[in-house]
Amino acid sequence: MKKTLVSLAAASLLVTSAVAADKGIDIVTTGQAVVYYETQSDNGDSNGDLFGHGHDSSPGIPNSEIQFGVQLGLGADLGNNFTFGSEIQYKGTASLDKNLGGDRQAATTRSANSTIADEIILSQMNISKKIGNTTVKVGRQQLPKALSPFAYTEGWNVFKNSFDAVLVVNTDLPNTTLVASSVGESNPVAPFNTTNFGNLNVGSRVGSNATGLRYNGNIYLLTAQNKSLPNTTITASYYDLGDIENVAGTTEYGGASIFWGDVAIGGKDLPMGLSLGLQGGVIAPDADTAASTTFKDTSAFGVKASIKPVKELTLTAIYTTVDDGTVSITNAGTGVKSPLYSQMVYNQLNVALDADTFVVKAAYNMGDMGTVIAQYGSTSAGAANLERSDYNEFDLMYKLKAGGVQYFAALVVRDWDVASTTETNGGDHLLTSAGTDQDTRIRLWARYNF
Repeated sequence: MKKTLVSLAAASLLVTSAVAADKGIDIVTTGQAVVYYETQSDNGDSNGDLFGHGHDSSPGIPNSEIQFGVQLGLGADLGNNFTFGSEIQYKGTASLDKNLGGDRQAATTRSANSTIADEIILSQMNISKKIGNTTVKVGRQQLPKALSPFAYTEGWNVFKNSFDAVLVVNTDLPNTTLVASSVGESNPVAPFNTTNFGNLNVGSRVGSNATGLRYNGNIYLLTAQNKSLPNTTITASYYDLGDIENVAGTTEYGGASIFWGDVAIGGKDLPMGLSLGLQGGVIAPDADTAASTTFKDTSAFGVKASIKPVKELTLTAIYTTVDDGTVSITNAGTGVKSPLYSQMVYNQLNVALDADTFVVKAAYNMGDMGTVIAQYGSTSAGAANLERSDYNEFDLMYKLKAGGVQYFAALVVRDWDVASTTETNGGDHLLTSAGTDQDTRIRLWARYNF
């Protein structure tokens, strides 16, 4: 069955290309190849060393993972202001998992000898039509965080996730972009199990506390973004979340709404490259529904400021706060990352609910030698926090583009005030073994775009 699915998915792009070429339609192809590796070691009860292949007593949390992926995209101008877009993704291990890494942390397909099933997916398939200053895109597509902060495409892993959606973008008003969207399903961003498109998450955590909520049906988005003020971009978004139910689909709670705003100030005219950001909003259950008596509103606020004391160096300070509501400030598309400014490499569960977080960051651009980034974050957690512990994270990252290849390396050091109690479903401290209050990770990837 797997081989049949692979053949059908690949053939669909080949047939599309052949038919388009036969009709004289110009075709644009794109692609990328990626190798992704991550290894970790924590001080829990059943964990091995960095660069280890796995641990017998920790079958759900291997020490290392390695992935190999190839992505091919095909676009075409169909005439009459119609355009076509498609993309196919393949993810596997090239058998490197036999001696360099085990299963992906979130993998659901595994065996006793750590064999991982290949995956292939049509990650994008859409048609767009432009009418004046309005563009309508229908089908499987990516959504930008800048215009859809609670249902957006994440790019931190091997490949980006996508959505089954209808997107309408209008630019008739001066310096203004208006967006309306109906979003149905999304696939996970983790390297494996990405072929499953399903209901969007309502701030559900990935881990042993996976008793969260989901949207049953589409969610609806309205966004207005205006750049009329000098050096300023103002964005306001509204989401109608429709029907909310528990993960099992056995209990319905009614609807809820999200109101979210962001103000970004920055430009060459400001001293020392100063840039400022403000964000905030609320997730609120609709009145007179089961949700209004079951859920508490969740409110959040964030501020960030950056300066460039010298051309090569950027310094940033960030503060975010989220109260103890029911729903976390989390991307509904994946249930993983947060739109909060304080999102770092691994702190999404710590910052998204009942948390006050400070982050300081320095980025130094060395030109052709790449960029070094160091950031430190500290979170004070309340009782409703998704990991229920104060938390600290230090990230040291290096980015380089050479010979047409993008390289990335990161050292991530995490610690908690309270040790984890389980490793089931990834652990109550994200992707750690039981008894963990310290964790070290190294992430490496190389990406070639063609």
